[in-house]
Amino acid sequence: MKATIWHNPGCGTSRKTLAILEETPGVEVTVVEYLKTPPSAEKLAQVYRDAGITPQQGLRLKGTDAEERGLPQADDATVLAAMAAEPKLIERPLVETDKGARLCRPQDKVLEIL
Repeated sequence: MKATIWHNPGCGTSRKTLAILEETPGVEVTVVEYLKTPPSAEKLAQVYRDAGITPQQGLRLKGTDAEERGLPQADDATVLAAMAAEPKLIERPLVETDKGARLCRPQDKVLEIL
């Protein structure tokens, strides 16, 4: 099984999720450091759709100015554009496998798609 993790190595939850992926037999992991290689708004829309969540639910509030900018109440296109322009607004980690996608907070949510 292939898995892609949109990862921030400075985040403990992201590191723990990556460890679960790496320790799971038969999983081939692709790591994308999204702060260095941000996903497009279209890619984010697809991942959130596959995860069954809204872009607002995938918005990182802690340590960002998202609330001050009104992003939690903004429309999907505005949120996705802001995330693509400033990837620090993306809550992490996001994981995609053949079985779907998840925002893995807590990290054990990754088990749902393995």
